[in-house]
Amino acid sequence: MLPANIVLENGVLNDALILKREFLYQGMNGRFVERFFLSPAVSFIFKPLTNNGQLGREVWVHQHILPQFPAIYPKIISYRISEQPEWNWMIVEDLGALNHDFSEKSALEVSKWVAWWHSLPIEKIKDVPIPNLKPQMDTIAAEVGCSKDAFLQRLPALGLDRQPIEQVYTLLGKINFSTRLVLSHGDLHLGNFSLVDNQLKILDWEHSHLNSPYWDLYHLIDMSHPLFPKQVTSELRQQILEIYLNQVDFEVERDLFMKEYYLFSAVFSMWMIGLIEKDLQAKERKWPEEQLHRQMKETIVSLKQCAEAL
Repeated sequence: MLPANIVLENGVLNDALILKREFLYQGMNGRFVERFFLSPAVSFIFKPLTNNGQLGREVWVHQHILPQFPAIYPKIISYRISEQPEWNWMIVEDLGALNHDFSEKSALEVSKWVAWWHSLPIEKIKDVPIPNLKPQMDTIAAEVGCSKDAFLQRLPALGLDRQPIEQVYTLLGKINFSTRLVLSHGDLHLGNFSLVDNQLKILDWEHSHLNSPYWDLYHLIDMSHPLFPKQVTSELRQQILEIYLNQVDFEVERDLFMKEYYLFSAVFSMWMIGLIEKDLQAKERKWPEEQLHRQMKETIVSLKQCAEAL
């Protein structure tokens, strides 16, 4: 049991009751997610609101959506929701030290669960909040289309051949992505899942919303992240998609799905390249330059592989 006053009225942990604290990561608003110990053997995760735009969302998802799920997520022990962002917090169960190193095993296991929650009937998921994360895909595609000339001029510097990228632009003008909506985790990058005692755990559900199936799949397979390096081959990408398609409980035209995914991924990666370039040019970088350059290389590889698959 947690002491009633483990968190003070101002939304800060009560140091008088805590044996030890370990900072895990810093959120977008500067606040830290941390592990705290009440005794050498009893620990929890303290998660204040780290993105002011997500106020109350994760609690809502835990109350309205995740009860349908098996135990693949850390459960909330206690929480507070307030109109004052700095007073919002959650305490969740501690899963222990998490390993976010990329592995084929974890990626393939996640793809099965993605197929499972994508198959949930969305009519049972009412009033799901839409997080203010990234633009929707139609906005991303429009931005990529408008910057065609500038992007083509950068191809030599990026080490990309012109013909596959021209094909991406051609298909972007011809193909309308499927309008199917599914429950989306929303932010399924490598830092948000881990194998714990050989069991998969998926974290940070506050970005859940309804979206295209390709959104979660792109974040799982091809989304690069400065903190979590990974290398995905064309063969592994195909395998992940095949396993996903073998598991989903809705009708799908496999060849069209594959083609739409490759186009979705290529377009999203083109958009990501622009974001990473802006991060590299910023006077004050959120991430170290070395990590951004690695993220850029990973994104270019994904773009190259998916564009050539079209």
